[in-house]
Amino acid sequence: MKNETPQSFSETGMESEFRTDKPEQTNSINRRKFVGAVASSAIAFTIVPRHVLGGKNFIAPSDKVTLAYIGIGTQGIRELLPLLAVPQFQVVAVCDPNKEARGYKDWSKDWLKNEIRKAIGKSDWEPGGDNLIPGGRDNGKSIVDTYYANMRPDQKFKGCNSYADFRELFEKEKDLDAVKIMTPDHLHGLISIAAIKRNKHVLVHKPLSNRLLEGKKVIEMARSSKVITHLIPWDSNGSMELVMKWINAGAIGTLKEVHNWTNRPVWPQYPEMPADTPPVPPGLDWNLWLGPEADRPYSPNYTNMVFRGWYDFGGGSMADMGHYSLWTVFNALKLTSPTVVEPCRSHFCGMHDPVPYRINNDFSFPMASTVRFKYPANGNRPAVDLCWYDGGMRPPVPTELIDTNKELPQEGMMFVGDKGKILAGFNVQTPQIISGVKMDAPADTAQSRDQVQMTSAALPLFIDACKTGKQYPGNFSEAEYITEAINLYAVALRANRLLKYDAATTSVTNVPEANKYLKRDYRTGFDPVTI
Repeated sequence: MKNETPQSFSETGMESEFRTDKPEQTNSINRRKFVGAVASSAIAFTIVPRHVLGGKNFIAPSDKVTLAYIGIGTQGIRELLPLLAVPQFQVVAVCDPNKEARGYKDWSKDWLKNEIRKAIGKSDWEPGGDNLIPGGRDNGKSIVDTYYANMRPDQKFKGCNSYADFRELFEKEKDLDAVKIMTPDHLHGLISIAAIKRNKHVLVHKPLSNRLLEGKKVIEMARSSKVITHLIPWDSNGSMELVMKWINAGAIGTLKEVHNWTNRPVWPQYPEMPADTPPVPPGLDWNLWLGPEADRPYSPNYTNMVFRGWYDFGGGSMADMGHYSLWTVFNALKLTSPTVVEPCRSHFCGMHDPVPYRINNDFSFPMASTVRFKYPANGNRPAVDLCWYDGGMRPPVPTELIDTNKELPQEGMMFVGDKGKILAGFNVQTPQIISGVKMDAPADTAQSRDQVQMTSAALPLFIDACKTGKQYPGNFSEAEYITEAINLYAVALRANRLLKYDAATTSVTNVPEANKYLKRDYRTGFDPVTI
């Protein structure tokens, strides 16, 4: 279902003297502890006495975490392959409203197909359908069944079940422990709610929801349940440890602004609503794909790689990339709720001959934008502005770089104080003080990415948490403020107005009509109250 942009992953965030955890966030740990936990979990799950296992690498079915995989687009398949290699998981079901591999897009024509062939040990595997790019629940079932047959021939598994409707999956899979959600953004919150109601553990890709009130509901339910939850981009956050050491030591004076810019979108975005009405492709249940969103004619310009560009189905560039770059910044700087959100967006003009006109666009994200969030002081951290840029927009090139004939990179992050600046990569990697008090990096500071593929290596932590019932870092509760910011970014762009936000009432106070964008109207059968 999900067809997503590849990410450039970096480190996970570190705590600083600015960090104060709320009672429900006491499981937060720093980067070194997380990496150590990954290693420890891997050892704990792989080095077990043979008399307990019943044979080399054998894991009793009762010790496995049974998992349903919901969303079998290209990104879903990319993350399914390493998950299958974790013996403590048993994928028992796949779910996607698209049956066959038809109409999928990807960043390379054959790369994913070749990765599937290698992973499942079948060199002649083909996706079928239009026989171009893999995707759909038939491919998901084929990948799971073939992997278990070829890579674990000594273990007996019944075939993986396949569903079009996640509601039917939850009804029929009685022995299910957990789900992984890889659907388009507009279904993340709804399926998470359905899972938590049924006491199923949840792994979900970003964003937690593309509506603020729905995201808040998911977090509230997760906090009041014993379900293990995890928002996947936490595993690949950058480290703020060195930056915080410098800021706390006064290298750039008082921090005033944080700037973060990306080259996203790198997918087509549409400044007008689809005008044509092609037939629904064979095997696609369009009603299920729409889920809670309002009925409309099918268009390929809504689905797969391009869903993220629509307010109804996606969360825009900040939802795509901001979790990776900014979650660690939120933790380190104790950013909570903004008081002001100020958008600046591109617009699109058409021509009604002979008169040009500007399209009033509240349906798709702009080609480029900047959004400034104003955060109040918190503890010993003064007020700070957070500025997000996408579509090629960047901050003005600092004088410090102009003087040395340098420019800002395509993607990056910058911390601006009243006495200096720190420039870093997009995920806070390789920070450098470009003005202010020059300081060396402490010898014990983690600066470069650990030699671990965090997203895959973190899976044992999820398994361990499912078995022990102890929540671990990156859970839904810890995603409250990054979820709030990403959804307010979308609301401000959609309203195209400066917004004053009141966190206590979860409402926009100066533009009342913008509050309709904080929620969605659910279609019959997809209301979270009855789902």
